[in-house]
Amino acid sequence: MTMSPPRVVATPAALDLIAALRLEHGAILFHQSGGCCDGSAPMCFAVGDFMIGDGDVHLGAIGGADFYISGPQYAVWKHTQLIIDVVPGRGGMFSLENGSGQRFLLRSRVFDEAESAALTP
Repeated sequence: MTMSPPRVVATPAALDLIAALRLEHGAILFHQSGGCCDGSAPMCFAVGDFMIGDGDVHLGAIGGADFYISGPQYAVWKHTQLIIDVVPGRGGMFSLENGSGQRFLLRSRVFDEAESAALTP
């Protein structure tokens, strides 16, 4: 039986920032909405500061933080692996990394045929 490939992963730089944010804020989560006003960037929140909706899809966890995506965004991105990275800059207005001098960035790659066949719905 082939294991399903992870739908979301993080670079070492992103994992370092996630660890720092967890030390400062406790449990955190990510949400990818694809909307306006920073919605194209993965947003990081303290658990309890963002309500996960019934239509949100749990993609997995990165650095001990759950990662969710809105249902409509999932429909568009379900054939790709999301890669969370960090670049210099200012984070989203409400995202916890704002003010750190770094911001989370979404990269992606299309699953190959074997990975696509192994994906769980």
